[in-house]
Amino acid sequence: MTEDKQSEFQKLAEKARNCRVCEAMCDKTAVLSELNGNLFPKVLFIAEAPGRQGADRTRRPFSGDKSGATFQKLIDSINLKREDIFITNTVLCSPRSATGANRKPTKKEIKNCSDFLQRTLKLINPKIIATLGSVALEALKTIEYHQFTLKNNAAEIFDWNGRILVPLYHPSPQVIASHRREHEQLADFQSLAKAIEFSKEQGRVK
Repeated sequence: MTEDKQSEFQKLAEKARNCRVCEAMCDKTAVLSELNGNLFPKVLFIAEAPGRQGADRTRRPFSGDKSGATFQKLIDSINLKREDIFITNTVLCSPRSATGANRKPTKKEIKNCSDFLQRTLKLINPKIIATLGSVALEALKTIEYHQFTLKNNAAEIFDWNGRILVPLYHPSPQVIASHRREHEQLADFQSLAKAIEFSKEQGRVK
C-alpha cells in the first residue's frame, strides 16, 4: 500500500511538473514532490501558492521566507512536526505580477489547478485538512461545496467531505499585519491541536 501510494504520488508530481496550462506561469515549475511532506500525514495543509522567496526557490512549502518562519512557530506551538504533515497549495506554481512580486492567483489559474488539488486529496486521503487563507478555503468548494468563510469560521472544527476541516488564516506578514496577529494565529492553532486529539480518540490519527 505504501509503495503504491508513493508510486502514484510520483506520477502525479511528474504530471504537475510538466504542466504548462497557465500562460502566465509557463516559466514556473510546480512545487509538488517528496519535499511537500508525509504521504500519511496527521494533517494536510492547503495554502495559496508557492512564494517567490519561499517554496518557489527552495522547492519546499513554507521554507525560506517570513511566512515559512511563522508557520514553523505555529506548528511548533502544538508540537506538530514537519515529518508528520503534508503541505500543498491551491495553485502549485508561483504567480507573479509584472514586476516579479507575489500576486494572488486568478480564478482561472485556481480552476486550472483544481484537478491536482482534488487528486492530491484523494491520493493522500487525510483525516484532517487545515486551509491557510481564504483562497485555499474557497478552492475546496470545487471539490465539495461548503458555506464556510474565514471571516466567520476561522479556527472552528467542521466535518467536510468525510474529513475534519479547520480553516485558518495564512501566516504571511501581510495577513499578520492587517488581519490576524501572530498571537491570534497561535490561539487558532490550538483548535487544530484539539482536532488532532479528537481524531486520535476516534481512531482516525495515530
